[in-house]
Amino acid sequence: MLKLLKIILPAFLLFILIQPALAQDKINLYFFYGNGCPHCAKEEKFLNKLEKERGDIKIYRYEVWYNRDNAHFLSDLGKKLNLDTSGVPLLVIGNKSIAGYYSDQTTGEKIKEIINYYTVNECSDVVASILAENGKISGCPHGCEPGDQECIHNCGCQADKISGPETPETINVPLFGEIEIKTVSLPAFTVLMGALDGFNPCAMWVLLFLISLLLGMESRKKMWILGSTFVVVSALVYFLFLSAWLNLFLFLGFILWIRLVVGVLAIGSGVLHLKEYFKNRKGTCPVTGDEKRRLWFERLKKVISEERFYLALAGIIVLAAAVNLVELLCSAGLPAIYTQVLSLSNLASWQYYGYLILYIFIFMLDDLFIFVVAMLTLKMKGISSRYSRWSNLIGGIIIFIIGLLLLFKPGWLMF
Repeated sequence: MLKLLKIILPAFLLFILIQPALAQDKINLYFFYGNGCPHCAKEEKFLNKLEKERGDIKIYRYEVWYNRDNAHFLSDLGKKLNLDTSGVPLLVIGNKSIAGYYSDQTTGEKIKEIINYYTVNECSDVVASILAENGKISGCPHGCEPGDQECIHNCGCQADKISGPETPETINVPLFGEIEIKTVSLPAFTVLMGALDGFNPCAMWVLLFLISLLLGMESRKKMWILGSTFVVVSALVYFLFLSAWLNLFLFLGFILWIRLVVGVLAIGSGVLHLKEYFKNRKGTCPVTGDEKRRLWFERLKKVISEERFYLALAGIIVLAAAVNLVELLCSAGLPAIYTQVLSLSNLASWQYYGYLILYIFIFMLDDLFIFVVAMLTLKMKGISSRYSRWSNLIGGIIIFIIGLLLLFKPGWLMF
């Protein structure tokens, strides 16, 4: 009996000593956010509540919009862990990550699932090993309470700056029922910006010249092919321009001065549009004068009159690409402004490009309408110049407001 007691007692004492050590082990959560990002604020509020409810987690917070060291750390982390760090919020737990935050019932539950998984499985804290290599970075490990005062820890946590009611995630629309705000606001913004960019006199007069030449051709088939090629190539080239802008902003997403430069550009663009409304009452293209138009018309005429069809087709492709270069000058930065706002939203890659396609479709809608009507009726119908004037007025006001928001309230543009 004494022999058995000698075996059991040390084992019991060892268990007592080990148990607190095991209990003290906490799962580290690494939270990357932007100060002013509404989705980040929602997630931090959830994380603070979760940290109080359970004692087995520890949260480290890193502000990446205004803190250059944290932004570089996140960029390095993304490269080493093969993470998409183009948007915030981003939460890393062990070797798992969650980008974006929708609601406590969806993203919040997913966070809980990952934490519960690591309570029974080994948690490989890959971020801790990377942090050890960079002594300058130290996330805030405490949880701030929402309030009006500055954080007493001076860590820049987002939660202590939250005030006022949260924006509802859904609205109740008669006949349609509940509609998610996020699924409406960004598409509506895309349609609006695409429409404003579409009423562009610089490309419109080239299309009208082309249609006037096509209507003189004997072959209806060639008319359709050449005209359709011009419209399709114009859309494709513009899509490539938009994609280039978007990828640039996604790559430079955490650099503060990029957003400030685009904000200033938007304000300048808005002023330019308003100036055009009052100055250019005819609604003509301010970039191309009469002499340049004559040269363009001669080139179009030469291309259309080419007897070898493949050369005419190649000429149309080149001219369509060239026209879009001119059109970018006339758009006064609208594509750059739109893609900057789009890059602020934390979306999957296919969603980004889906919105670009929607923008292009709306942008090309007036050209498509004019072309199809002309081909079907064999009569040329143009859009009155007053529409381009009104688009300058409305667009100028909207773009000016977007510029102010980019400078002072970027969170309001995160759909």
